[in-house]
Amino acid sequence: MTRPPESPSRLDGNGALLVREIALAARIQRGLENLYRLDRAAAVDDFVAHAGDGAREGLLVRETDGGLELRLHLPKLGESREDLDPICQIIEGVSHFVYLADRASQERSTTQLELELQAEVDKYVVLAASLDGFDEVTSRRLRERLYERVVYLHPEGSIEGERYRVANDRARRFTGRLEREFVARARYGELHEELRRFFHMSQGDKLRAA
Repeated sequence: MTRPPESPSRLDGNGALLVREIALAARIQRGLENLYRLDRAAAVDDFVAHAGDGAREGLLVRETDGGLELRLHLPKLGESREDLDPICQIIEGVSHFVYLADRASQERSTTQLELELQAEVDKYVVLAASLDGFDEVTSRRLRERLYERVVYLHPEGSIEGERYRVANDRARRFTGRLEREFVARARYGELHEELRRFFHMSQGDKLRAA
C-alpha cells in the first residue's frame, strides 16, 4: 500500500503554492501510465508538497507496517517555458513516484540507480511528446540539451555523483539507439513498445539495454 504521510491537505500551507505544478505533475503521471500501460497505484496529486525556495525536487520515502509513505517535494515552475530545469525536476519527481509506486504494488524492489536511469529516459519521453513534428533532428537537439549540456551538483567520485553520471550516460546511449532505430525511421509504434519493455526491466537488464 502506498499512502501520503499523516499531514494536512495538499491545498493547505505550501500545497496552495503549487497549483500549476500539481496540474503538470498529474498530466505527466497520466502520460507515463498510458505509455507504460500501468494500473494506477496512487495519484501523485495527494503526495505533493513545496520543495522550498531554492530547494530541488525530492521524493521522501518511509517504510511502515502498512507499506510505504511517500511525499514528493517539487519546485515552482519558472515564468518562461524556456526555463527547462524546474520542468525536468517535476518530470524526474513524477517518474520516481510512478516507478516506485508501481514496483511497490508488485512487491518488487528497486534501487536508486534504477530510479535515476528511468527518470533520465522519462525526461526524453515526456519532452519529446510535447514537441511539434518530433523527428530525428528534434530528437537529436533534445538529447543534446538533456544529456550533454548538463551540470552536476555532486562531485565526480562521490556516490551520488557517480550514480547521476552513470544514469545520464546510459540514458544518452539508450535514447540514441531509439533515435537511430525508431525515430529516424518513423517507427513510433515500435518505439513505444521498446520503451515499455525498458520500463519493466530489472536494473541489470536496463544497463545492458543501454
